[in-house]
Amino acid sequence: MVDNFNEKADFIWSIADLLRGDYKQSEYQKVILPLTVLRRLDCVTQRNKEDVLEKYEQLQQSGIENVAPALRKASDEKVYNTSEYTFQTLCNDPDQIASNLQYYINSYDEETKEIFDKFDFDHQIQRLDEADLLYKVVRQFAEIDLHPDEVPNEEMGYIYEELVRKFNELSNETAGEHFTPREVIELMVNLIFDEDDEVLTTEGAARTVYDPACGTGGMLSVAEDHVRSFNSEANLHVFGQELNPESYAVCNSDMLIKGQEPENIAYGNSFTNDGFPNRRFDYMLSNPPFGVSWKKIKDEIEREHEQEGFAGRFGAGTPRINDGAFLFLQHMVSKMKPPEEGGSRIAIVFNGSPLFNGGPNSGESAIRRWILENDWLEAIVGLPENLFYNTGIRTYIWVLSNDKPEHRKGKTQLIDARDMYKEMDESLGDKRHKLTDEHIEEITQIFGDLEVNGRSKVVDNEEFGYRRIVIDRPLRMRFQVKEERIEALDDERAFTNREESIQEGVKEALLKMDEEKVWMDREAFLNDVELQLNMAGLNVRKSVYNAIERVMGERDPDAEICRDGNGDPEYDSDLRERERVPLDRDPYEYFEEEIVPYLDNAWVNESSKYHDDQDGEIGIVGYEINFERCFYKYEQPRALDEIDAELLDTSQDIEELLEEVIK
Repeated sequence: MVDNFNEKADFIWSIADLLRGDYKQSEYQKVILPLTVLRRLDCVTQRNKEDVLEKYEQLQQSGIENVAPALRKASDEKVYNTSEYTFQTLCNDPDQIASNLQYYINSYDEETKEIFDKFDFDHQIQRLDEADLLYKVVRQFAEIDLHPDEVPNEEMGYIYEELVRKFNELSNETAGEHFTPREVIELMVNLIFDEDDEVLTTEGAARTVYDPACGTGGMLSVAEDHVRSFNSEANLHVFGQELNPESYAVCNSDMLIKGQEPENIAYGNSFTNDGFPNRRFDYMLSNPPFGVSWKKIKDEIEREHEQEGFAGRFGAGTPRINDGAFLFLQHMVSKMKPPEEGGSRIAIVFNGSPLFNGGPNSGESAIRRWILENDWLEAIVGLPENLFYNTGIRTYIWVLSNDKPEHRKGKTQLIDARDMYKEMDESLGDKRHKLTDEHIEEITQIFGDLEVNGRSKVVDNEEFGYRRIVIDRPLRMRFQVKEERIEALDDERAFTNREESIQEGVKEALLKMDEEKVWMDREAFLNDVELQLNMAGLNVRKSVYNAIERVMGERDPDAEICRDGNGDPEYDSDLRERERVPLDRDPYEYFEEEIVPYLDNAWVNESSKYHDDQDGEIGIVGYEINFERCFYKYEQPRALDEIDAELLDTSQDIEELLEEVIK
């Protein structure tokens, strides 16, 4: 007899031992999780099973097609089953258990059958049957009583979540795709609920939470548990969407097992098939996959961006094709409640790329600009390395709100928790570090205090922005007509496109020029070339002169400035520089103070393409969050005499070792 939560979870976990040899460890969950759900539903539907069967027969005789409402009423549950089988009776016929089990599953309501379709459990039934394991496994599950009278919904939820966690840790190669460490979720929940005293203290307070990439539902479940640990009477309604069918099945069944609304978990791609197109949520949490390409849905995303603009989800811009993380954030922002309805708060986990990837012309910079200029970003928390199961890289929690408290307006808090961790006794995949309860409490306190110290910086949003101006300097070239340079004309298409007689005539004319002479003025050089060609009776196009200029010329800072037809200096592409000007400084004043003293004859390129699209001012606006720079600490280099002394000691040690070797 299994009497408590841990014993029940351990008992179900032990059934996986039957699969050893026929299944890889990473595949155990394909059998154990669906059968855990099925056994729970078997117990749930047991109470009114006779009423359901009787009602189903009446409906069949009456020819009624839509039987679901009546059968749910007869079942007095959200699920029902029209088969006469139970786990106990299935075990009475071992020879036919595969076909009978399949029939039993197909007799559930449509919503429940969808869960097992997504589990692809038909395939597992066949596989277990062929391995002569199906009867043994079902018989083991029949021995555990998961009836709600014995195992309340909350306890059943804990059992199922424990199984999901253990299987994910067992399957290190895929765990991180849909499994976020519990302590990270608890920190995220603390950060987004920090300002909401009502939900943490008031009886019956109701809130909605959404995760657009919910995986197996761990983030939603932990969020719910964590809030209820503060306020057991809080009503947290969770919503999510998941693309992977098996992960969706796990999440949906978790909701079903806990007696919640499984219809709140949508299946499909959140971007192309939004399961909640008209819903807005109080809170949103997500750990979207890092560095995953969105090439497969590129056409749909770009169509919405171009046709709907800010009326759609992706009006601010689209990130580079190999990382769709910012698409998730924009999708979540589109589901924020307006401030007059209380607004919304978001916590999302990113790697370092969204902080700084992309220059001012990029989609990433445009998205950062949109977020910061709308004053939605509250904080970014830098987390330790090796905190997640499938990656050792550093990660960051972004916290957003469209209803900031007054003392946070116009500012973003950066919290450095990168060295706050405890070494784990045993690694789980790439996870070697964990956040303790004390770490979570300290980070939450730092966030709430909004004070500047060694771990916390409070930055005006404008400080993350800059204007990129283009600084040009004049082209200066010297020219010399040498035989090898004349031969190089054969590599110039503008020259070789001419008739062979013209090519030979030009070469012969150039060979007559003084190869020792050096022209420091382009105009004088071209005049002499033109004279030489005219004397040879050659009248060639400007493109030929351009080719001659390219092969005979080389840059020389002492040469005269090359000028265009209007007498204006031409720019040297090799000397072109792009300068970032802080948003709070005038670009021209910056140029005069910071550039002119160091670069002779430089100027700001005022071409329209170097003006910002949004405000029309000189310099394209970009935004970058340089987390490292904000916490950089200068370390005084060691004194030279100290280094010399250390080198001398090392040399003496080496000499002594060599003497020993020689002896």
